[in-house]
Amino acid sequence: MSRSLNKVMLIGNVGAEPEIRTTASGTKIAKVSLATNRTFTDRSGQRQEKTEWHRLTFWDRLADIVEQYVHKGDRLYVEGRIEYSQTEDEQGGTRYWTDIVVREMVLLGQGGGGIDASESGYSRPARGRQPAPAPSSPFDDDDDLPF
Repeated sequence: MSRSLNKVMLIGNVGAEPEIRTTASGTKIAKVSLATNRTFTDRSGQRQEKTEWHRLTFWDRLADIVEQYVHKGDRLYVEGRIEYSQTEDEQGGTRYWTDIVVREMVLLGQGGGGIDASESGYSRPARGRQPAPAPSSPFDDDDDLPF
């Protein structure tokens, strides 16, 4: 059997207060919208900025942590997997959804006061410790690709 990989890493800002709910079986779910931005130079030489919105889903222990610590405007680093689903709306049409199911999260606070969390629990970094910088990408900033 060949292996495959479905992994997403994002750093962005929370767009609204998390939505928290509990399933009929008692499992907690948190939904969060996360905005990521990129800047690029278009063909005419003008600097442009584009914001992408991502739907994040947190389950169980991570949902508890989100409920307690995550708020609109917070900066998050998350790792997870892409999951696609579809539902039927009231008019009988099909709606398609793309979610990032989060397995790990770091709340990137000022002064190193963030929270590092995974499905198994969380920890607070030592006081004054700064989160590791995100790896740079060759596609950041001066991306003038036509697509």
